[in-house]
Amino acid sequence: MTVSHLLSIADLGAEGIDEVMGLTDSFVEVSARPIPRVPALRGKTVVWLFYEDSTRTRLSFEQAAKRLSADTMNFNVATSSVRKGESLRDTVLTIEAMGVDAIVVRHASAGVPWQIASWIGASVINAGDGWHEHPTQALLDCYTIRKHLGGVSGRRVAIVGDIRHSRVARSNVLAFAALGAEVTLVAPPTLLPPSLTGWPVTVSHDLDDVLGRCDVVYLLRMQRERMTEALLPTLREYTAGYGLTARRVDLLDEKALVMHPGPMNRGVEISAEVADLPRSLVVDQVRNGVAVRMAVLYLLLGSGVAL
Repeated sequence: MTVSHLLSIADLGAEGIDEVMGLTDSFVEVSARPIPRVPALRGKTVVWLFYEDSTRTRLSFEQAAKRLSADTMNFNVATSSVRKGESLRDTVLTIEAMGVDAIVVRHASAGVPWQIASWIGASVINAGDGWHEHPTQALLDCYTIRKHLGGVSGRRVAIVGDIRHSRVARSNVLAFAALGAEVTLVAPPTLLPPSLTGWPVTVSHDLDDVLGRCDVVYLLRMQRERMTEALLPTLREYTAGYGLTARRVDLLDEKALVMHPGPMNRGVEISAEVADLPRSLVVDQVRNGVAVRMAVLYLLLGSGVAL
C-alpha cells in the first residue's frame, strides 16, 4: 500500500498493519546481522520533533533511521527558538526548509501531527499526540503478540489501568480490533474515557474476573502528569483493585503474556516480581520497536532498494 504519513492506526487498516508486520520480519533479520545496517534510506533525512519527554520511542526511531542509513537531525525544544516564542508552524517550516524527508513528532496536544501534515510536504509520523494516539506503539505491540502467540486474531486482550489518559490504549484498541482480537478494558469508572461510543470493546471493573480468560494482559501506568483532578483516593487503593500482583498472576493461564508500554511504575500497576517474570515482554517490546519503526520509515520513504 502507498501512504504518505502515519498519523493513526486507521491510516493502515488490517491490510496495512499486516504489511508492516511482514516488513518487520525482514528488519528483525537485518538487526541480527554483525553489521545491522542497510542502504534502504541513504540520502533521506529524518528529524525528531519531540515537545514531550521520551526514552523508548525517540531512541528506537533514531536507531531505526540509522540502521536504514538515513541522515538524522535531533530537535531539542529546551535549546531551540521555541523558548523565544517561535510558533509551532514557524518551527516546522524552518525544519522543512532544511530539506527533511520525514518528521517524527510528539506533542502534548491532540491533533498536532495532522496539523503539521497539512503545512508541509514531508512525511509525518505521529509518535504520540496528547491523549489521542500512538500508532507505532500499537504496531510493535501487535508484532510482539504475533511473535509469541502466532497472531492477534481471536486473542483475548485485557487493557488495564488509566485508559482515560492513554494514547497507547486508543491506538491498541484500533489495531487489535482490526486484526480480530477481543479487547476488554479494565479500569475504575473514573479512569475510563467519558464516552466509549464506537470503541470495539467490552468493559469490566473486576480484574480478577477477567484474568483467567486472557491471552494478553496489557498494563498501563497512571499518567499523573495528565491528570487535572483527583480521580482515585490513593495509589495503594488502585493497586489493590487493579495492580497485577504476584497473587493475581496465578489467575492467568500458563501461556498468557504480560505487556506494558513503559515506563513502568513498579509497585503500582505491576509488582516488581511480576515485571521480571519470563512471561513479561516489556524488554521484548522495546527490542521489537526498533524493527517496527524501521518498517514504518521504509514504508513511507523507501524506494525499493534491496534490504
